[in-house]
Amino acid sequence: MSHIHRTNWELIKNGVFSENTIFRMAISLCPSIAVTNNLKNGFMMGISVLFVQVMVNITVSLIRNFINPKIRIPIFMLIIAGWVSIIDMTMAAFARTIYKDISLYIQLIVAFASIFARAEVFASKNKLVPSLMDGIGMGTGFFLAMIVISFFRELLGKGTLWGLPIVAGKPLLIMILPAGGFFAVGILMGFFNWIDIRFYGGKGASGA
Repeated sequence: MSHIHRTNWELIKNGVFSENTIFRMAISLCPSIAVTNNLKNGFMMGISVLFVQVMVNITVSLIRNFINPKIRIPIFMLIIAGWVSIIDMTMAAFARTIYKDISLYIQLIVAFASIFARAEVFASKNKLVPSLMDGIGMGTGFFLAMIVISFFRELLGKGTLWGLPIVAGKPLLIMILPAGGFFAVGILMGFFNWIDIRFYGGKGASGA
């Protein structure tokens, strides 16, 4: 389906609010549990997904008229794998310390349903600029979700942010464990959905 009737700003807001990958769509949740025990890892994971989402949307949109519908799925997967390989090798070269902690999850971006879905339902049916805006919106929505989750988990679980001491006292160690990840995601998801229902009537901040 085409989304040409939406402005660029509406496309960005849609990815950040109405169709937020973590808080609204509840897909690609694995990294939101696994790598958000500190802000640095959550930030880098979010940036990686944002980069891949934008570049995949751009690539698919540019070649959409040359893709045979019968083989579109393997082509989309090949495109995603190519951009994931680029960010994976870049991080391995320039951010080795963080890469040691999140390398597995960087490689798993290939299997993210959110990235494949946007290639299938949007980029393959729209021109470059709308596809770029959609990629920015969806990627930014994921990035912000990772930041929010990792912010609270590290602050409550370690009393630090980006490794720097912030709060003195006994931390809630459960927040940096996998159980704490599920707890944090569930609470934040409920909170943002409550805001949506309370102030936007369940239609999202974009009003879509």
